[in-house]
Amino acid sequence: MAKQIVIALSTVGLLAFAAAAHGQPAQRIRGDVVALEGHNLTVKTGSGSVVTVRIADSVRVSARSGSDLGAIVAGTFIGTTAIPQPDGTLSAVEVHIFPESMRGTGEGHRPMETEPGSTMTNATVTSVAPAGRRVTSTMTNATVADIATSSSARRISLKYRDGEKIVLVENTVPVVMVEPGDPSMLTPGAHIVLTATRQLDGTLTSDRVSVGKNGLVPPI
Repeated sequence: MAKQIVIALSTVGLLAFAAAAHGQPAQRIRGDVVALEGHNLTVKTGSGSVVTVRIADSVRVSARSGSDLGAIVAGTFIGTTAIPQPDGTLSAVEVHIFPESMRGTGEGHRPMETEPGSTMTNATVTSVAPAGRRVTSTMTNATVADIATSSSARRISLKYRDGEKIVLVENTVPVVMVEPGDPSMLTPGAHIVLTATRQLDGTLTSDRVSVGKNGLVPPI
């Protein structure tokens, strides 16, 4: 009987460990590509450590190139990482502009699992006006309907299927263009950001990688 109890307790412990491992949050890894060998992507992070991440067969690679606030115009579909403000608005940390071919990508508003306290919003911008105060971060993808042309901060209204958000964007916030990419862009020295999850065997896996073009360091 005692042996059966020990086996039962061991089984429960293993199940609990497995559940905890599967519940591990995704992590953001930023750095430069060292090598891509098969599905194994070796990355040197900003801290100098070297990690190997196994990329999925269905990995989604997207490229990032430099842009500016002037590219955010009425009808544009954008994404923004932002921080919720006490008044209910969002303060942008970065903005990425989708091409027409990627309109609707990830549409909606949600917390960002890799950036505690931040949100992601993908939506259509409906208006843009000057904003005189500093803002903070969440992610919103939307289409812009009306935009201010001054060099000051912007107050951008975004609309997605289930709601609307107001995002404040300082003129120092990085703005990038998004375009589809592929694993051939993951060459040595390329600046990347990826989302990885640790598996039960300790390995890291990823199905999403952003890579900068022309030396750009992706903001997210």
